[in-house]
Amino acid sequence: MVTATASQPQTQLPPLIPREILFGNPERARPQLSPDGKLLAYIAPDENNILQVWMRTVGQQDDRQLTQDKKRGIRMYFWTFDGEQLIYLQDADGDENWHCYAVNINTNIIRDLTPFQGVQAQPLALDHNFPHEFLVGLNLPDLSKHDVYRINLKNGAVEFDTENPGNIVSWTVDPQFQVKAAIAATADGGYDLLYRKSPQSDWENLRHWSAEDEGYAVSFSADNKTLYIVGSHDANAQRLLALDLATRQETVIAEDPAYDVDGVIVHPTSYVLQAVSFYRDKQEWRILDRSIADDLEAISQVRPGEYNITSRDLADKTWLVAYTTDDGPVYYYTYDRATKTSTLLFSNQPKLEELQLATMQPVSYPARDGLTIHGYLTTPVGIAAKNLPTILLVHGGPWTRDTWGYDPEVQWLANRGYGVLQVNFRGSTGYGKAFLNAGNREWGAKMHDDLIDAVNWLVEQGISEPQKVAIMGGSYGGYATLAGLTFTPEVFAAGVDIVGPSNLITLMQSIPPYWEPMKAMFAHRLGNLETEPEFLKSRSPLFYCDRIQKPLLIGQGANDPRVKQAESEQIVAAMRQANRPVEYLLYTDEGHGFARPENRLHFYAKAEEFLAKYLGGRFEPVGELSGHSNVEK
Repeated sequence: MVTATASQPQTQLPPLIPREILFGNPERARPQLSPDGKLLAYIAPDENNILQVWMRTVGQQDDRQLTQDKKRGIRMYFWTFDGEQLIYLQDADGDENWHCYAVNINTNIIRDLTPFQGVQAQPLALDHNFPHEFLVGLNLPDLSKHDVYRINLKNGAVEFDTENPGNIVSWTVDPQFQVKAAIAATADGGYDLLYRKSPQSDWENLRHWSAEDEGYAVSFSADNKTLYIVGSHDANAQRLLALDLATRQETVIAEDPAYDVDGVIVHPTSYVLQAVSFYRDKQEWRILDRSIADDLEAISQVRPGEYNITSRDLADKTWLVAYTTDDGPVYYYTYDRATKTSTLLFSNQPKLEELQLATMQPVSYPARDGLTIHGYLTTPVGIAAKNLPTILLVHGGPWTRDTWGYDPEVQWLANRGYGVLQVNFRGSTGYGKAFLNAGNREWGAKMHDDLIDAVNWLVEQGISEPQKVAIMGGSYGGYATLAGLTFTPEVFAAGVDIVGPSNLITLMQSIPPYWEPMKAMFAHRLGNLETEPEFLKSRSPLFYCDRIQKPLLIGQGANDPRVKQAESEQIVAAMRQANRPVEYLLYTDEGHGFARPENRLHFYAKAEEFLAKYLGGRFEPVGELSGHSNVEK
């Protein structure tokens, strides 16, 4: 066998990476420091490979399991400020009716804090000055709106706190742990910023964001005189602003002409804004509070890639920092502010450390109307990036964006020999409101054109073989896959749709009841269900499935509350009626995506076999797969 040398480039792909490594559970992930900084909680699988919350004393190896989930695994949790409890979230088989559970770290006793059937809990706030209280949104008794409830963490008592008039989609709490600001959806598809001086006062409208603008509240200042907000009004991109509550004057704190504010670091006890990030090709931090300048400089030097402060103790002596890169696992460190030193805790997937993983390159290309489109290109390790079979991997949302960093789907595809392009098509967020609004009413139209222009760019660059390009994605990415095979059937060799809507009319008719306030936004950005059914029909792949020429694989969760099972089943039925090639995988205990590793491994095994058949890439044999819930239909 010929091996690569410095003067002789490698000309073969590295060994196949087992799907178990890429799509199985992490070894340890998402660590969080306790408020006193003495304990560390994290997520890790138990002996049955189900993700649980674990805990250890910082600096010791006394790890022990705190939770006892039996099926789906736990992914979201946080400390309470009493130092004795953790709260974690869990739903039932992907229905997104989240419950908040408290586990006592001394006794391991678990309580359901929100024991209401068919109700969704939305954690709102905890506060160090009110360690035994927890604010949570519950759509009880009206499923269409979340009112605010105050839960006593000692005895579990649930008290009504703040009524939602029906259109409020988010709440902001002040330093006295009172609900004082809110974002309300409006009939024009925009939002109002509401404020009240006290829980007894009426709501006042501080500002309106039109349907063309974006905005939200960040936090209050310690003295309650200032509300920090992010908004794109009077500018192209979302800016960080200080709103004086006495004068109603706004002062710009941080802005970028082309990129939206991405993240804001707020001190946990002083409520001082400390740093803000903008996400260009990669994340870039801008310091606002000079007291942490040396700290950010110190942690930026620890590892290459991007860093985020994920946790800090109340004394602000110790930080927990996550480092991400494109070709390796997430590394977690503790950072000591006194000594400016960092100590490695662990990586989330140590098995990735020894593998040959691909790098992700930021790219851009002009769309047919001249708009610059950004994205990320990943090509296989070991072979030239020429005439590759290629996967156009389309993000969901669509009002979100792809970012740089490790992605298991991307690494899986690159390892199998495919080039992978992720496109932030118009309508994606982060690039200012002109770019966002360029996607309005353009599902299956200009948003899709951007994807086709991406394929043409890949071919023009010599990267992709034109007859071997497939399209794949989840949610909106699933819709884009269906649109690709129906609206441009000659472009793609195959498609993989994961929980994608096929009919925009039924999609809008079946949204969860608590999305009701956002109907006007959907009408503005997607199309009006009440007045434009024919327009929505014209953008729905279902009605064009007779155009499909190339094979399609569909994966769906039976309990998906966002994109109902019917969205997949109606196009599968129509394709089979028209004698078009479709494979359909239904997972009976999943929702909007595949949470259980057994289901992920099954789906990606089938997808890998499918792509290899039609594009010619490598594949790991499906083998014996147990524990999944797939019902092939």
